Amino acid sequence: MRSSLTLAGTLWAFLSLVTAVASSTSYFLPYWLFGSQLGKPVSFSTFRRCNYPVRGEGQSLIMVEECGRYASFNAIPSLAWQMCTVVTGAGCALLLLVALAAVLGCCMEELISRMMGRYMGAAQFVGGLLISSGCALYPLGWNSPEIMQTCGNVSNQFQLGTCRLGWAYYCAGGGAAAAMLICTWLSCFAGRHPKPVMLVESIMRHTNSYAMELDHCLKP
Repeated sequence: MRSSLTLAGTLWAFLSLVTAVASSTSYFLPYWLFGSQLGKPVSFSTFRRCNYPVRGEGQSLIMVEECGRYASFNAIPSLAWQMCTVVTGAGCALLLLVALAAVLGCCMEELISRMMGRYMGAAQFVGGLLISSGCALYPLGWNSPEIMQTCGNVSNQFQLGTCRLGWAYYCAGGGAAAAMLICTWLSCFAGRHPKPVMLVESIMRHTNSYAMELDHCLKP
């Protein structure tokens, strides 16, 4: 089975898959921000949270120790985090689509040309830029009341107070940076063929070849 990718293209496909999975996994995990409330550890992402307070008997607050997403988009604590959710999600989806096509290029001949690889690299740059923009927007939501309660009531935009950034935030940013810099550069050398070849034309050519062979075998 021949590949439509060069050796550099195979490395590009592998790194594209790694960066897409790293960024997307970090996007869904609620470990972007760590703090504490009522003596219990609390963590956030953009649209998910682990451990939250509820009213118990006697109107006292108790902590429910479980992870989940906010009940609705409007329930996300701040406008900045709502924007971050949309922008980062779009970037992760773009990286995953490119990674899927790159992996298929390792198994299918004439799927990715040199020019197509460069277009896909440009899409990766846009995806990484979107995720980076989401990471930049994230600190703008640290002044919301919900976050301030978790960060000692001293947090503000770009000021964490008693909280700290989690590993998922760094993983998302690192994946975006790798997609923008390394993957975009490798994509310029990914395609084996200098000119784009349509996959449909390739399939039709092989189909016609098989039909001719079958016709030759059936002739008396």
